[in-house]
Amino acid sequence: MDNDKPAELAPHYYRDNFLALCDTVEAQYADLLLPGEQLWLQRYRELPFDAQCLYVRLVSRVGPWFRECKLAYPELGAIAPLVDSLLEADLLETAADLSAAELGGLYTRAELLQAFAPLLDRPLPAGKSALLEAIAALGLDETQQWELLGPIDGGRIIAPLGLAEVQLLQVLFFGNRRQSLTDFVLSDLGVARYYPYSLDRRHRLFQQREALEEYLACGALSDSWYELREMEDPAALPALATELLTLEVRFASSENRWHRLCNSLARDLERLGELELAGQLYCRSRRHPARERRLRILERGQDWAGAVALGEEILAEPWCEEERDAAERVLPRVQRKLGRKPAPRRRDDFARLILELPREEAPVELLAAQQLQSQWGAVHYVENTLMNTLFGLAFWEQIFTPVPGAFHNPFQSAPTDMYSPEFRARRKHALADRVAELRAGDIGPILQDAWRKYAGFQSRWVDWRWIDEELLAAAAAIIPGDHLLAIWERMLFDPGENRRGFPDLIALGEHSGDYCLIEVKGPGDALQESQKRWLRFFARQDIPAAVAWVTWQDGGDNCRND
Repeated sequence: MDNDKPAELAPHYYRDNFLALCDTVEAQYADLLLPGEQLWLQRYRELPFDAQCLYVRLVSRVGPWFRECKLAYPELGAIAPLVDSLLEADLLETAADLSAAELGGLYTRAELLQAFAPLLDRPLPAGKSALLEAIAALGLDETQQWELLGPIDGGRIIAPLGLAEVQLLQVLFFGNRRQSLTDFVLSDLGVARYYPYSLDRRHRLFQQREALEEYLACGALSDSWYELREMEDPAALPALATELLTLEVRFASSENRWHRLCNSLARDLERLGELELAGQLYCRSRRHPARERRLRILERGQDWAGAVALGEEILAEPWCEEERDAAERVLPRVQRKLGRKPAPRRRDDFARLILELPREEAPVELLAAQQLQSQWGAVHYVENTLMNTLFGLAFWEQIFTPVPGAFHNPFQSAPTDMYSPEFRARRKHALADRVAELRAGDIGPILQDAWRKYAGFQSRWVDWRWIDEELLAAAAAIIPGDHLLAIWERMLFDPGENRRGFPDLIALGEHSGDYCLIEVKGPGDALQESQKRWLRFFARQDIPAAVAWVTWQDGGDNCRND
């Protein structure tokens, strides 16, 4: 078999994929489907084969309206009989009256001029938008409109019905509103291979219809927020916030969407000066940066006692390290306002390397790696990819362990709670057992075995393109196991935040422990907070790390730092 030969899709792959989606949803959620939704599925299944294909073609395209004469699919043959079947099954409708905007999406400017020019004033509008405005101003009724358009092609204007049912099926299948049938195609083409984790009704996202309805309600509110932002209508945001505050979230399936929306809308209200309403939304959210933003609002409002209380609450049990760092910066300021003397903050004193490099058309990290190569056995430009890959391989089975609500379909590269505070809590015992197993074993061979076992499967942690088995083996042989375990345990505390900020380079020597993680900074560049957090952690754990500060040999200060 020629592995380099591109995969070919079966002629009716889209219909097969859609039926697979329907089959999976019925197996997982038949008890949650309403009678109307079950009837819709029955009607679709009873369609002739080619009519099923045409329906999936239509719901997969941007519409909703289509000109029958413009539909051409070689694998389906004549379209008219299929349209008749869909109309008879009430899965298609024909247009009665179309708005000017809808006409613009269906007809070219030349076709619109052909139909409507006799009724328009001279000179004719120059652009399509102006032409559509002039057509709208004619105020034609349905009969007049179709009499004018009939000579263009005389075919039917159609739109698929049941779009709400299709969207519902996709939500139930994917567990979100982002993914679509395109994910099937990537799998069919071999572009994406997904790990065969377990899927069953015990672990489904929505255990009852009320949970699904709540999720959809949160989604509708999120859509409203996006629309208001697109319309640049900030005056309507307080009313949306009031509506959002009336919704009581009861189910875990809605929590992430709910908390994110509370934070996003509250941040917009902050910018409008609606601090009280923003604070109410932040109080309802259980996701960062809700408490940090509340802390800053209290400081801004000079509520020093309230700010101190919240800052101390954050430090006692931080949701993430970014939140803890923010509290450590704000708390001393508000303590001074109350006449207290805060403990002095320790200044950063990271190990430094001074590099003077020739200016070349290459990323400064690569230039630094070339300069350092003579001092080490090998220097690799890895940024976040190496440590994330090692983590993903070390905890692969725990990441892909089925827990309620984590996996909904065969096309996930991580569980849905991967970056939420619940990830570690839900897998507490499995993760603790794995850490103990890694601590007792030889980590290098364990990682190499995992590489071979999982190679090519999609994972948000493992970048198969940039980290090959040779680099993995070299890194695992040189980096002491206790260093890797310390890094991984910090990543487990906050996977979303701590997957970034790693140094750009890893320099490897000849024996265990002989290595250095090196962050490269060109002229005028500064360390980011996520990078500082990792560097402080490395210092506490005696993990060798340094910052390479670069200057140009020609004395210039411009630097390409990718």
